[in-house]
Order: sequence, then structure tokens, then C-alpha cells
Amino acid sequence: MKPITRILLAIAIALIVHASAAAQAPNIGVNGYFANDKAQKGRAVQAAVVIDIPSGYHINSSRPLESFLIPTSLKVDAPSGVRAGAVMYPRAALRKFKFSQKQLSVYQNKVILRFNVTVPANYSGGSVDLKVRLRLQSCNDEVCFPPRNFDQNMRIDVTGANDRVKRVNGWVFGGR
Repeated sequence: MKPITRILLAIAIALIVHASAAAQAPNIGVNGYFANDKAQKGRAVQAAVVIDIPSGYHINSSRPLESFLIPTSLKVDAPSGVRAGAVMYPRAALRKFKFSQKQLSVYQNKVILRFNVTVPANYSGGSVDLKVRLRLQSCNDEVCFPPRNFDQNMRIDVTGANDRVKRVNGWVFGGR
């Protein structure tokens, strides 16, 4: 192979690798938290899923303004008898991007989705395992990426209704 052909081939490969790297979906962090170190029987405990979106990216809100955009949604499956309340989504921001003529309803940076979990008074287990599935579509200023699912297991130990619990994760739930 001639030296010029090798150089052109190397440049072509480098451009392909660079183009595919530029179009990769962001590394979005997803983590679940509880407001207490334990759940008390017969009482509700606050829970949240925190989404960390890298700078320069956004995800569609839970109520996108265009029907073709995939909404951010969180589904919580709790064991029998344990009740997971409705998910409270934050207020979205309206932003305009290069790929759209209209403003879009999006989340950026750190997003906190909150819900309550109520453990029944007669619960016999020593812990509760919640299965949560977050579905979202991320985008940058030029392109939207295929939708993704993030599956998490959120576990919390269970204690009696009169046992003491400690507040934790104040940065998510506010210090009290």
C-alpha cells in the first residue's frame, strides 16, 4: 500500500471514530435515595430518584410539548402491601435548540423525582426492595439520542412504628 493511501485511510478512520464519539449519548447518572435511614411500619418515608445530566445535554420533561418526543417517566414497583405514591416531577424549563423551531420542555443538570413509600403496620419483612425504572430521552443542542431505560433497586430496612429513625440525604430532601 502506498504511503499516501495509508495516510488517507488513517485520516478517514480517525474522522469516523471522532464523528461516532461526538454523537454518543451522555453518561447520565441515576441514583435512588430515601429521606430516612429506615422505614417505620405504618408510616410513609420520602424517596427520590436523582438524575445527573452532564453539561451541554438535556432530557425531555415528563410532559414534552411535542408528541414525538419521549417523556421522562419513573415507574416504581413495590412488594405486596407496600404502597408507592405518585411520582412528583419538577417544573421543566422551556429552551430552544438548533434542531427545533419551537421551544421544548426539558430538564437539565440535576433533576429530582420524588415519591412516598408507605410500609403497612403489619409488614413482616425486615426490608423493602423497590424496583424502579426510569425511562428518558437525552439530547444535546443538535441531536436526540434513542430512549434509554435505567433500572434500579432501592432497598431500605424496616423498623417498628415507635423506633427511632435518622434523617439522611438532606441534600436531596432538605435538612430537617
